[in-house]
Amino acid sequence: MNTFPDGFRALVLGASGGIGQAFVALLQANPRCSEVIGLHRKSAPSLDFDDEASIANAADALRAGGKFHLIINAAGVLHTAGFMPEKKLGDLSYAQLETTFRVNTFGPALVLRHFAALLDAQRSVLALLSAKVGSIEDNRLGGWYSYRASKAALNMLLKTAAIEVKRSNPQAVLVSLHPGTVNSALSKPFKGEQIGRQAMLAVHEMLQTLNSLTPADTGSFVAYDGARLPW
Repeated sequence: MNTFPDGFRALVLGASGGIGQAFVALLQANPRCSEVIGLHRKSAPSLDFDDEASIANAADALRAGGKFHLIINAAGVLHTAGFMPEKKLGDLSYAQLETTFRVNTFGPALVLRHFAALLDAQRSVLALLSAKVGSIEDNRLGGWYSYRASKAALNMLLKTAAIEVKRSNPQAVLVSLHPGTVNSALSKPFKGEQIGRQAMLAVHEMLQTLNSLTPADTGSFVAYDGARLPW
């Protein structure tokens, strides 16, 4: 993380999941990082995308501690105990759409609203974990309606926010970041254990990519290896 200042501060949202935990662990192990804060439903302050007020309250609670050089949202949902990704139009329901959008889109949108102001003015990156299947142009298989649509909407929100934030903080970099297939609870039902990378490896790759980004990259959709992805 040599493009970040010595003693940089990092914030990981969704820090209780497999990818979030790996982000916290690797950043804590980085000698250049002076502080890593991980937020989730049971942290203090708490962050719960089902509780809109908790997002604003968490940002307010952290404001006095100073600016962050790196903010990562690692929270996301693909399936729950009550549903799996839709395979056909006949599987669509309000309940699944609302649950998926709340976690993958609405919560991160309010993260942009409340946490973008906490980005350092000299060097900062805010990354929202997205997914390649959220690419409209790259969609060749269909299915996974709620998940695809929630990530496509997330990408639009990120792109729009990047334009606005650039006016007041031209050094900030806002990106949608595709983690690839990771061996995690999210991917487990889809052969994640066989085809996914370990979370620590995936996060190491993503941190390398985030380290390489410059203000010229703000508002982009990138993969864990730095490749640009089509919207």
